[in-house]
Amino acid sequence: MHTPDNNLNLAPVGLDQFDKQSGNALERLLFNNRLAIIVLCVVVTALLGWQASHLSLNASYEKTIPTSHPYIANFLEKQDDLKGLGNSVRIAVANTSGSIYDADYMATLQQISDEVFLLPGVDRTGMKSLWTPNTRWIGVTEEGLEGGPVIPDGYNGSAASLAQLEANIARSGEVGQLVALDATASAIYVPLLAQLPDGSTLDYEVFSKQLEDIRSRYEHGNIQLHITGFAKIMGDLIDGLYEVLTFFLISIAIVTSIVYLYTRCFVSTKLVVTSSLIAVVWQLGLISALGYSLDPYSMLVPFLVFAIGMSHGAQKMNGIMQDIGRGAHKYVAARYTFRRLFMAGLTALLADAVGFAVLLVIDIKVIQELAIAASLGVGVLIFTNLILLPILLSYTGVSAKAAKRSLRAEESEEKSRLWAFLDLFTRRGPAIAGIAVMTVIGGLGYWGSTHLKIGDLDPGAPELRQDSRYNQDVAFMSDHFGASSDVFAIMVETDGQAGCANYEALRRVDALEWQLRQLPGVVTTNSMALLNRQVLTGLNEGNPKWFELIKNQSMLNFVTASAPRGLYNDACSLLTLYVYLADHKADTLTRIVEHVEGFAAVNNTDQVRFKLAAGSAGIEAATNIVVKDAWRDMLFMVYGAVILLCFITFRSWRAVVVAILPLVLTSLLAEALMVALGMGVKVATLPVIALGVGIGVDYALYILSVTLTRMEQGESLSDAYQHALAFTGKVVLMTGMTLAAGVSTWVFSVIKFQADMGILLAFMFLWNMVGAMVLLPALGHFLLRSKTKTQNPGSQPLSGDKSRPVNVTQGV
Repeated sequence: MHTPDNNLNLAPVGLDQFDKQSGNALERLLFNNRLAIIVLCVVVTALLGWQASHLSLNASYEKTIPTSHPYIANFLEKQDDLKGLGNSVRIAVANTSGSIYDADYMATLQQISDEVFLLPGVDRTGMKSLWTPNTRWIGVTEEGLEGGPVIPDGYNGSAASLAQLEANIARSGEVGQLVALDATASAIYVPLLAQLPDGSTLDYEVFSKQLEDIRSRYEHGNIQLHITGFAKIMGDLIDGLYEVLTFFLISIAIVTSIVYLYTRCFVSTKLVVTSSLIAVVWQLGLISALGYSLDPYSMLVPFLVFAIGMSHGAQKMNGIMQDIGRGAHKYVAARYTFRRLFMAGLTALLADAVGFAVLLVIDIKVIQELAIAASLGVGVLIFTNLILLPILLSYTGVSAKAAKRSLRAEESEEKSRLWAFLDLFTRRGPAIAGIAVMTVIGGLGYWGSTHLKIGDLDPGAPELRQDSRYNQDVAFMSDHFGASSDVFAIMVETDGQAGCANYEALRRVDALEWQLRQLPGVVTTNSMALLNRQVLTGLNEGNPKWFELIKNQSMLNFVTASAPRGLYNDACSLLTLYVYLADHKADTLTRIVEHVEGFAAVNNTDQVRFKLAAGSAGIEAATNIVVKDAWRDMLFMVYGAVILLCFITFRSWRAVVVAILPLVLTSLLAEALMVALGMGVKVATLPVIALGVGIGVDYALYILSVTLTRMEQGESLSDAYQHALAFTGKVVLMTGMTLAAGVSTWVFSVIKFQADMGILLAFMFLWNMVGAMVLLPALGHFLLRSKTKTQNPGSQPLSGDKSRPVNVTQGV
């Protein structure tokens, strides 16, 4: 065992020999008023625990979109004229043993349509099915154009009525949209309201359960229901999140077991777990008090807060355990540990908080609320794990066996093969080799990261597994309906009287529509221009030679007067061009946006203006753009904040470089891993990228703080690093394992994006740990220097280094 000194190994003294007025003002304030601090924490925990019991779990479509982006602003401005192009649900009712032209099937469809129509939250004016009066047909007869609802007058389910229904549907243009191409299913289109008439927000969990209730009651025999849409995704995610609570309990068990195996002390392990759980309670209570709710994205944050709390708590417990083993009183050991590690822990948690806080710059409400929730959680850890835990341990201490075992372990660790191997990287040859290997790995990671995409990379809902019921329903829709649920809507503003029927406006819409049909990923389109072509063909006995847009204003006015209102608004000042996509993959959306923007730049006039974007795909395209713009800015801000915090802590640019470069390596490898896993940068993954940087610096802070303090006292890099490993190295290893174990259970979640996040976070935690323990001494060989000439063999002092690391062992 190395000789005690006045810094890392403060001389062990009894309680009667200890000066309670020693240390800094904060230490004296806290430890000289321990009972008051504990009582305060009990009261706060009770109040916030009560507040947390009122926390709700819900989601909001509006919170997942960037409301200030120009595309979304255009959509919101015209929202009243664009019914159903925002948040909506599609319900396909399929006949597995025949076609929809069956009396029993049509009766069932009518019942389902009527029930859905009456559900709270449904925008009834825009809902559409075969049984709603806004689903109409237009046909050409000897007497001219005729039309009406697709359900014939006097429909009674007879063979004649069904034959008339089939004829009406054929003339309605709904085949491929409301009616499956093979006529085995029909769809109910259900636009949703953001707020209910009573002012409350739509509860997606309740709405999803209502849909499932309808499905369970009608899905029997030859009837099957397939439901898609944002509301159903959120409902399924919320259902899956209740299962996530099981993973929370498993995480607690795993992390607790790891800490106990390290300490073999039940009392201290229980206190570390308790303080971390208290932080979670405080976080949830504060979220509720501020009027926020948990959603499928922020639901992951309490897991992270608990895991982070356990890692910092283990550091405090380790320090106290070692001092008690050397003969210090438990109260004295708690104060010594507070002096040594408070500044390093505070900097680490501030870096974590900053990593979350920078997410506030992203103009997507759900990410901003996640940032607030996470920052609150990390903020309370400063009190519960850096202050409350040492105070509690000052009363309980650790078992004598655990303290003695820690000293024996420390003595053996100083001679351990692992520590000896890591110490090799303080020498020139291994340092160069280690940096070279990491540079090659980093280069490969950078090459892989260049293939990282923005947005969703898979069809369906990538938040759920491909074999989930929802994604199976999406596959059914794609296979049976020509018109995809991924709708990209382009708004065309027109000026003048009857501007929507103006030939010049329709000619430009017609040109853009034709061009879009040629793009990969576009299934079909629909617009007023296309309707004019179809009507003119119909008026001329279906002769394809007449499939033209003619410059005859009377004809254009005639078609417009009888056109569905979805193609233009009541004031005839807005046309809508619908583009039905095969999927909502990032490449598909980017291709559409770039083409329309280029077309608009050339064809916009004072009378005709093409604006993006509405529809589920259009809104997602805007979201992708915001995420792409914020992605790199967010990383620069996170790294900038972490660099500043490290510089304030160490007061050395060299130390900052040593601490930051391992994080850069992990970031590159994490992005390459996202490419390998088929993950894109989007609302669900963006916070994790920032999180890995903020949490990852914890390892370097604890090891580097001890190393720099020892070097400040004149030790060589090798000796200082060995002392750092003996004092905190094993705990750093345990911290990496603890954090990784805390999130690794997510891999088994039914929620795919949570499983992906578990893999990604576990990877980042482990790689940050490896980087801190391998790259730190290797970089330190070239960048760090001692106060004396005592050097590692082969190492040379770096002249001109004015860096002076802060002595974290002297207190705050």
